Amino acid sequence: MKKTIILLFVTLLLLACKNEKEASGKLNVVTTTTMITDLVKNIGGDLVEVNGLMGAGVDPHLYKASEGDVNKLYNADIVIYNGLHLEGKLVEVFEKMEGRGKKQIALAESLDKKGLIGSDYFASNYDPHVWFDISYFKQFTKQVAKTLAENDPENASAYAENEQQYLQQLDALEVLVKETIATLPKEKRILVTAHDAFNYFGKAYDFEVVGLQGLSTATEAGVQDVQRLSQFIIDNNVKAIFVESSVPRRTIEALQQSVLSKGQEVTIGGSLYSDALGSPNTDEGTYIGMFSYNVETIVNSLK
Repeated sequence: MKKTIILLFVTLLLLACKNEKEASGKLNVVTTTTMITDLVKNIGGDLVEVNGLMGAGVDPHLYKASEGDVNKLYNADIVIYNGLHLEGKLVEVFEKMEGRGKKQIALAESLDKKGLIGSDYFASNYDPHVWFDISYFKQFTKQVAKTLAENDPENASAYAENEQQYLQQLDALEVLVKETIATLPKEKRILVTAHDAFNYFGKAYDFEVVGLQGLSTATEAGVQDVQRLSQFIIDNNVKAIFVESSVPRRTIEALQQSVLSKGQEVTIGGSLYSDALGSPNTDEGTYIGMFSYNVETIVNSLK
């Protein structure tokens, strides 16, 4: 009897969600990371209902879907996520949804693999942190606009207009980033962070990037990792190292102490946004604001 009541409740819930969608007339899009959520909101505007699973400071490598998340995913018209195994603990859910014919878009999966950075940490064999190359995020923008237009052809022109406006903003961001980085001498462009989330940033903007942990925060940094990196900092006279908003601060603090114990000073230059944006309703809560903040923090601390 109890099981029958639960099944009836779930059925009514699904019908309610369906009726709500039909009443609003909007596409129901569920996204994973905060970067993708911000992107879909910029392209979809008021025409799309966007439900992001992950919030500010959430680590997508370790994120597990709650029962509420699963309901959101199964009731979505479209699910848009990063892919390349970034959302590793959601893969099983995505596979089950695919078996039921649910519309899913893994943005990074369609990128030209020749330009991607290889990695043994992920089942995809590629580093998934592609949003730190603005040119890749522009490709994401085009994919999202195309997907929304295909699923809502009546509003295709609005999505196309939003796409062009956002691409112009990304062009302006890229100019600003290059101008800011140009003020930092090349020999000082060594970025030491909590984990290797910034390799695409380094490749695109000519930085040597070194992370204490591996590409995935699921790996733990050991004593040998700390010793190795502290010696690297000393040998290269690195003035500042950086914590990340989605990674525990203690990992970088341990590295700083190791450098200090060897007779050299290194400061913590600030907290960078890596796998998640900042708090909602702040500049850092947007992709463009996050990227600008990171670059300014890096350059000002390393000068």
